[in-house]
Amino acid sequence: MLKRIATAVVLIPIVLVLILRAPVPVLAIVAGIVALLTTHEFLKLTEAYGVQPLAWPTYLFTGLLFLILAVSTGGETPLLSTGKFLVAMGFTAAIAPFVFLTRAMRDEPLRAGYPAAAASVFAFTYIALPMAMLVQLRQQWAGAFYLLYLLLVVWAGDIFAYFVGKSIGRHLMGPRISPKKTWEGAAASVIASVAVGWLLFHYALPLSSALLRAGLIARQDGLFGLEQPAMAPVIVLTIVLNVAAQLGDLVESLIKRGAGVKDSGALLPGHGGMLDRIDALLFAAPVLWYYAAWRVMQ
Repeated sequence: MLKRIATAVVLIPIVLVLILRAPVPVLAIVAGIVALLTTHEFLKLTEAYGVQPLAWPTYLFTGLLFLILAVSTGGETPLLSTGKFLVAMGFTAAIAPFVFLTRAMRDEPLRAGYPAAAASVFAFTYIALPMAMLVQLRQQWAGAFYLLYLLLVVWAGDIFAYFVGKSIGRHLMGPRISPKKTWEGAAASVIASVAVGWLLFHYALPLSSALLRAGLIARQDGLFGLEQPAMAPVIVLTIVLNVAAQLGDLVESLIKRGAGVKDSGALLPGHGGMLDRIDALLFAAPVLWYYAAWRVMQ
């Protein structure tokens, strides 16, 4: 427990400064590093399923995506608009099977080619694309505020699910997949996320103003509207994000349970691996990105 708390105390301020203040190219590079570390852990898990993944082609394909993001976001005005980003993500997702299957043709035995390519395609769409969405979300109007909202909502839900489930949880959600997760913890997670989301948007103007005065955000990265945001859509969005985050956690538990391991790695003391820490974000990030993209296109 002490290791878990100490790691969180060190990492949380670093993550918050990165999403609020770091230039977008720097954020793209950091997100790429996180994606590569997470992909490495995931591909190691697939070996427990009897699959020999195409490790280096997957790393190169993922790294190239984030290199393009970093270069494309180098100016003051984002060069990668939401529409162009959507086209780019669709294109990379579409060609990934062709890239990895073509590479798998070189390996023996041939029956190992398809599982190896499938693992690489899944790693790319499961990990790299959601992380890329976080980078592009940062470029959108009020992007830093929305990233802050996403992280705090996910973290609050995770913390309350853990402590409430541990203390009063009695009804198991899916004992075959995650024997410690309970419905009581899940309910507490939703309530905590909604409370945090409501507070953030209710006090969006003073919070954005405080962050601006502290030099942590630029004006385009906060919410400065004088009118109070409608709370009903915020609550609905927060509930959807929380459910997506909890599903992301359960899906990673399914992958680990099938591989016969407790943690995806040992990179973060007290927390396991990188995949253990961002599993909820991998499902929640696309939800918020699509909401933000829809908002921009209205």
